[in-house]
Amino acid sequence: MEIVIIVLAVLVVLGGTAWFVTQRRGAGTSTLEPPPRREQVPAPPAEPPVLEGEADVAAPAPPVVDEAPVLEEEAPLAPVEPEAAPEPEPVVEEAPPVKPSFRERLAKARATFTGYVGSVLSRDKIDAETWDELEAALIRADVGVAVTTDILDRLRATVKEQGVTDSAALVDLLKAQLKADLSQGDRTLRYEPGSPNVWLFVGVNGVGKTTTIGKVGKQQVAAGRSVVMAAGDTFRAAAAEQLTTWAERVGADIVRGAEGGDPSSVIFDAVQRAASKGHDLVLADTAGRLHTKVNLMEELRKVRRVADRDPGHVTEVLLVLDATTGQNGLVQAQQFTEAVDLTGVVLTKLDGSAKGGIALAIQSSLGIPIKMVGLGETADDLVEFDPDEFVDALFAT
Repeated sequence: MEIVIIVLAVLVVLGGTAWFVTQRRGAGTSTLEPPPRREQVPAPPAEPPVLEGEADVAAPAPPVVDEAPVLEEEAPLAPVEPEAAPEPEPVVEEAPPVKPSFRERLAKARATFTGYVGSVLSRDKIDAETWDELEAALIRADVGVAVTTDILDRLRATVKEQGVTDSAALVDLLKAQLKADLSQGDRTLRYEPGSPNVWLFVGVNGVGKTTTIGKVGKQQVAAGRSVVMAAGDTFRAAAAEQLTTWAERVGADIVRGAEGGDPSSVIFDAVQRAASKGHDLVLADTAGRLHTKVNLMEELRKVRRVADRDPGHVTEVLLVLDATTGQNGLVQAQQFTEAVDLTGVVLTKLDGSAKGGIALAIQSSLGIPIKMVGLGETADDLVEFDPDEFVDALFAT
């Protein structure tokens, strides 16, 4: 039995070996597939020789074999334009200053005055009480007793002559008379072409001389005149500093002296500078003077004489008065007129508690015209005096 098993095993082995050999021989005689042919890219044709005269002809570019696929057509870039220069900012023209209204600014001055006038207008006839109320109204307005008496005496004569019996007509006659009185004299600021004009500003301390000079300087420069400011108030350092500030602000020249120095020498130097540089106008500040001090008034006379020496020519001597001082302003005007021969008055602070009648008192008593009035704090609030507007503002209801 064991022999049979061994024989079968040998036969199996031999049969497997013979099958393996047969498979190997068949594999060795089979035909192998040739490898795939590789396509040859034809070489570009040779460039033809360049002949004479064709050197400037560009040779054709060789064809591009492998190009990257274009995924998306790119938009052409816009040309870069140079950055435009910024446009200049529009020039904003300043609105012309609005002239202050006498009616608006004299509201305090007419508060008491119009009360009496209203009482007069309420009467059916002109009687003694009518005249008493008009007298009280003028005196309360700082016109003064003497000037009030003169005004009413002339008014009575006109009423009698015209046979006026109506109170409204009486008030109209009074207004017309006051306007006529205030219109006398030359109210313009006098300027004569040629040598430098000198405008002297005088007055006591605290009335606003230096500020008034600055405001007048602004107006004159705006009118096309070249201005020199003379800081003749050498006893107050603040006055020279203030005037220097005004000169810088308005575009005027400035002449200053040593503190405590001779005011006349400062004004003399200012006139010389104006003449050498061809300036039109010298606006001269002076030290505040007490009208009761004889020596100070005498010094002011010296200033006046020096300012009028060649090449200078004094064409205005302006008294600056604080309108709130009332009848004391009339006394000041009288003393300064005797010292320096005033040509006009500038009333300041008329928009405050001033009653306004001092203008009538000065004009009627001394014949000195009111040339300018201050109706506020700004430079544009210093205006020419208008008698008609002034009287209408006092009588406005």
